[in-house]
This record gives sequence, C-alpha cells and structure tokens, in this order.
Amino acid sequence: MKQANKKNRKRKSSKRKTSLFQIIALITIGIALIFLAVQPNFSKRSAKKDSQKLEIPFTKEGELSFISKQNNSTIKTIDIEIAEGLAETAQGLMYRYSMSDQQGMLFIMDIEKTQDFWMKETYISLDIIYVNSNFEIVRIHERAVPLSEQNIPSIKKAKYVVEVIGGFCDKFNIEEGDKIGFESL
Repeated sequence: MKQANKKNRKRKSSKRKTSLFQIIALITIGIALIFLAVQPNFSKRSAKKDSQKLEIPFTKEGELSFISKQNNSTIKTIDIEIAEGLAETAQGLMYRYSMSDQQGMLFIMDIEKTQDFWMKETYISLDIIYVNSNFEIVRIHERAVPLSEQNIPSIKKAKYVVEVIGGFCDKFNIEEGDKIGFESL
C-alpha cells in the first residue's frame, strides 16, 4: 500500500510538473505571438514619425530667373527659398527627399570668395551653381552625389550659390556665363 501511494504521488507530481511546464510554454508562446503581431506596427509608426520629424518642407521666399548670356532673355524662372547667415547656409537643402524643377535655394554669402559646398544629409541630387557679385554664373557642378561629404568648390569667387534639382541645367540649357536675377517676397 505504501508503494502504491508512492507511485500515485510520483504520477501526480509528474503530472503537475508537466502541466506547469505546458502552462509556462503556452504563456511564452502567447507573449511571443503578441510581440510579433504588435512589433511591425510599432516599427512602421516609429519610422514614419522619424521621417516626418526630419523632413523639411519647401517654403517659397522669392523668385529667381536664369537669363541668357546671348540675348538677355529669361531662360527659366523658379520659386526659391533664401538662405542667409551661417545657420541657414549650413542647413541648406538637408533632409529634403524631393524637389521639383520649379524650386530651388539661393544662398546669399556674406562676402564674395571661393565657396565650398557638400551634400551631407542631402538626399536628392543637385546642380550647384556658383554666381559672382555681378550675377554671372561662374561655375556649375551638375548632379552632385547625394549624401557625399566631398567638397564641391566654386574655383572662382562667388557671392551667390543656387541649388536646383540634379539635371536642371542640362534640361533648361543653363550655362556658365548666363546670369541670374532674383526678388525676395
């Protein structure tokens, strides 16, 4: 009788251990399934929030015209944002993910000198146009590579820099020697 009771107790203890193990396994599986179901949505929301936080929208602050060196006719007029001062110049077109060929940015530098620009945190290819104090285009660097930290020098002295979407100068036949004119709003 003592042996039968011992065997019954062992079976009950074994059943309890098995039941406890099964319950823990089910809870673990349930938590894992909940995590897998919720995690992708959390990632999407988090990524969406991050990209929304960093993207900077275009704000029209003026208009800029490209003027032909051959006959002084207007080649193309675009809307511009204007960057003046160190902070705005440093920010430039960083964190922009798109731009049309109707938009650009005009940088007004403090003094006319050789200028250096780069594409750090700039996600779109740009044509970088260097302009002297006589409003003449002295250098065009076409299709600058997005996110590159390589310096893009003006080589000649420039007072203004215009950035437009990559391929703009080819599309509208903008050349060195052409001029610009602009108005602030």
